[in-house]
Amino acid sequence: MTLARSRDDLAAALAVDDRTGAPRAVAMTMGALHQGHFDLVTEAARLVGPGGTVVVTIFVNPLQFAAGEDLEAYPRTLEADVEGLVSILRAPDGEDALIVGRLIVFAPTPEVMYPDGDPAVRVDPGPIATVLEGATRPTHFAGVLQVVLTLMHLTRPRWALFGRKDAQQLAIVRAMVRDLAVPVEIVPVEIRREADGLAMSSRNAYLTAQEREQALALSRALAAGREAARAGADAAGVRTAALEVLEKAPGVEVDYAAVVDPDSFVDLSGAGLGLPGGSVQPAGAVELAGPSQPVGPVLLALAAKVGTTRLIDNALITCGGPVA
Repeated sequence: MTLARSRDDLAAALAVDDRTGAPRAVAMTMGALHQGHFDLVTEAARLVGPGGTVVVTIFVNPLQFAAGEDLEAYPRTLEADVEGLVSILRAPDGEDALIVGRLIVFAPTPEVMYPDGDPAVRVDPGPIATVLEGATRPTHFAGVLQVVLTLMHLTRPRWALFGRKDAQQLAIVRAMVRDLAVPVEIVPVEIRREADGLAMSSRNAYLTAQEREQALALSRALAAGREAARAGADAAGVRTAALEVLEKAPGVEVDYAAVVDPDSFVDLSGAGLGLPGGSVQPAGAVELAGPSQPVGPVLLALAAKVGTTRLIDNALITCGGPVA
């Protein structure tokens, strides 16, 4: 395992792979790692194989936090994160051996990531960044893409892994890679949940015991949306079923419940929360069989505040048929 804190340290560590041709995958995180992050790392290890390299970046990116958000309070647990990564990749038959050739942890400071201060050249995340999370946090996705593209250049992976929990981030990163011809394959990894259904998040640590119980309304709302779909509901019906659960839940302040195309984020329920239907859609986007009856999986996306903590969750659902 190599811990790199500077660009030069990272370049020196990657130079070994450049000489050997070892395959490389990267998982980008902000630290405070939990099992959801470790799922990304496990999938990265599967992709690269026993001779490959897994790079995990740990960086709390200031560009994706707006004024008043939790930048300073965001948990920073580098030592525990590194221990967890080594543990998850440790070979079963060796105390020091890993199941991959190498693990590189890149944990830069903001000065390392942005040596000239705030970047003068910025990445425009496009129309998808104007709805849902983008409507609430208008500068967020520009900051995300800035750091993601920079880290892709610095780590030069074959694969980059992203969790489906941040579904809008996944869609925007995929669009950036496609439109800017970034030579990397984006690999989505399923949402990891607690035994009671709560989606794992570093921000769950902010919840009190009572708030954590109240937060289960999000997973119950997703379940209600699935049940409505199984019963034949269209996109609007799926949204209504989920929204009713959230609105009745004590301690939950609803931001949005939306049903959108998972790639284009075009609104499919008539609620006006996603992009309008005339927006440019990428190849493979969902087609409509009727006014609000899409063909293929749709994304039911939720956001709500519980106490002072803002939570998101989502599920891919097939309207009028079995759950995807």
